[in-house]
Amino acid sequence: MNTLDIAALSINLNQASLGQSVSIALAKKTMEVAQQNNQEMLKMLEAPHPSLGKSIDLKG
Repeated sequence: MNTLDIAALSINLNQASLGQSVSIALAKKTMEVAQQNNQEMLKMLEAPHPSLGKSIDLKG
């Protein structure tokens, strides 16, 4: 194996490592956003309806 092959191998390994790091960072960010969206959805589901209990149906 000559020096050029070792250099090329080193570059390829570094690029693969960088690609993996970027993929992991993107996955983490996606999970954070999904968690925030889920929390907001739960808050919306727990909140009372804006017109619920504001009127009484007197017909009947």
